[in-house]
Amino acid sequence: MIKVKKRKLLLLPGDGIGPEVIAEVRKIVEWFNKNKSLDFEIEEALVGGASYEKHKTPITDEVFYKALECEAVMLGAVGGPKWDNLEFSKRPERALLKLRKELKLFANLRPAICFKQLVDASSLKPEIVSGLDIMIVRELTGGIYFGEPRGISPIENGERKGVNTHTYTTNEIHRVARVAFELAKKRKNLVTSCEKSNVMEAGLLWKEEVQALRDKEFKTVELKHMLADNCAMQLLREPKQFDVIVTDNLFGDILSDEAAMLTGSLGLLPSASLGAKDKNGKMRSMYEPIHGSAPDIAGKNIANPIASILSFSMALRYSLDLDAEADLLDSAVQQVLDDGLRTKDIMSAGKKEVGTTVMGDAIISKLK
Repeated sequence: MIKVKKRKLLLLPGDGIGPEVIAEVRKIVEWFNKNKSLDFEIEEALVGGASYEKHKTPITDEVFYKALECEAVMLGAVGGPKWDNLEFSKRPERALLKLRKELKLFANLRPAICFKQLVDASSLKPEIVSGLDIMIVRELTGGIYFGEPRGISPIENGERKGVNTHTYTTNEIHRVARVAFELAKKRKNLVTSCEKSNVMEAGLLWKEEVQALRDKEFKTVELKHMLADNCAMQLLREPKQFDVIVTDNLFGDILSDEAAMLTGSLGLLPSASLGAKDKNGKMRSMYEPIHGSAPDIAGKNIANPIASILSFSMALRYSLDLDAEADLLDSAVQQVLDDGLRTKDIMSAGKKEVGTTVMGDAIISKLK
């Protein structure tokens, strides 16, 4: 088999259960290197609270520059109560925000898929979630999380005032909407754009610019507009009406968490954060499970590694153009679930409960 060029992967395990789930990803990467002649060059580094403990910063310049040079970043999870009282700039989550901002990762892809083996794990009726497959595209580097001015300051009467600024430009809207339309063309050809155009000028601009882009470049894709609060309700009432949802940073943060819980377990769901392609077609990217660091179960070998493993599958598909390998990995996950193996978070009667490492090994055993 012909070897492909070396591809650099940067593994950032982070905090809590991050090191445990990323360890399973590393085993799978090494399997592909050995059995499919995919010559991945793996580097691993500290980030988040783990980095703060050693370097007094959530991400060092050295690690940041490694992220700039690699094909894809695989992140575990960051944060935990241990660091909640640090000043804002030192908190583990700032590493995540810096990577997103400085790598210009403007589009966050978060699939909400209800695995057929786990329909009963959802809090909604099976007929509502069975067959669910939504892709939420969240704008990631603009909006209220990054807008200026921001901060907390004293005011004249002895009280304090907190300020955050919600702002978007035409270009910021177009580039993330373009990602959503391109995805929809490969799916069911439907995009739902969500904002609060009834009360926010930035929301009205969002609605107008998404429509303008569709009318100019994606005339064959159906576009619907929906207020974000209505979308939150519709996700619970009739989630299968959606295919691709595109929305801003704040609403995307909220709606993607809600959609994830329709599926029954955060431990199954991956995410991708993508930047623009350069003139050589190379695209900076970061992949991570949507679950948090879960410090309460860290070190117990009970965390579900599937979301991290499927995040690597997304990396194979979106950053490395290895669709066949991504399909192989996705199929291996499905086969293990078909066999009845479950980690604690998705355990149900009649199934076999296994730990993190056994689940990872079982998935590797299905790769052929």
